[in-house]
Amino acid sequence: MKTKSVAIWGLILLGVIVLASGLYTVDMTEQVVITRFGKPIGDPIKEPGLKWKMPFIETVNSFEKRVLEWDGDPNQIPTKDKKYIWVDTYARWRIADPLKFFQSVRNELGAHGRLDDIIDAATRDYMTAHVLLEIVRNSNREMAMAEAEIELAEEVKVPIQWGREKIARQILERASQMVPQYGIELVDVRIKHINYVEEVRRKVYERMISERTRIAEKYRSEGQGKSAEIEGKMEKELQKITSQAYRKAQEIKGKADAEAIRIYASAYNKDPEFYSFLKTLDTYKHTLDESSWLILTTDSDYLKYLKNLTPRK
Repeated sequence: MKTKSVAIWGLILLGVIVLASGLYTVDMTEQVVITRFGKPIGDPIKEPGLKWKMPFIETVNSFEKRVLEWDGDPNQIPTKDKKYIWVDTYARWRIADPLKFFQSVRNELGAHGRLDDIIDAATRDYMTAHVLLEIVRNSNREMAMAEAEIELAEEVKVPIQWGREKIARQILERASQMVPQYGIELVDVRIKHINYVEEVRRKVYERMISERTRIAEKYRSEGQGKSAEIEGKMEKELQKITSQAYRKAQEIKGKADAEAIRIYASAYNKDPEFYSFLKTLDTYKHTLDESSWLILTTDSDYLKYLKNLTPRK
């Protein structure tokens, strides 16, 4: 009885193991290729649910249904106008035919290797066929810039026939023609980053600094010219105001002197002796003080009014 019981439990355990090995689930985000001894059998399974395979001898190979990401390495590429640039691209792709994908590249790592070759080659072909301006711009939209910068950007006036977006679409079309053999569908290819190589970038920075310096010098020169013009006008206006003020002052002073002379003459004509007395006293006031020493003879005219103090009648 014990032997029979052990056998039954052994069979049950074996059945569970076989059942667990044969049953598998397909997620909504997955698609499956079944292989037997490493070789695919049947069509790919894309419908989600619980599925059955031959236990032990068949293997489930799952692949993503969702859009996947490819991010390439930056590549040094010369443009048509011989300017060396670093171009960094990225793409979005999906596994369109899991059977062909499994037979050709096996897994996503192998697919990335194929995409590296295909997208990089297409990118290089289109980059070398166009000038840098076509690669970095999308349209002929006029760029806002200062008047002094226009002469430094004459190349911007070159009409854009392709543009960055159209070049990216052409790269996508070229690469899309080559990836179906690997069961891959390219969804999109974009240019992520474009930059000069280090040596060229340094020269570009030096040129930019030189151009900025030249523009600054032009503005500075124009400012100095304008400043000199304003200062010249100000000096001319100041001289004009000063001249007019001086002339007005001289006119007022002349009129005042004339009026004073008239008053003096009128006073002198009325009483010459009294006028002489006042002028002499005024002279004493301005020439003699407490620290002055004056030696004169007794008959000097300078002291005639001090010698004779007889009041007038």
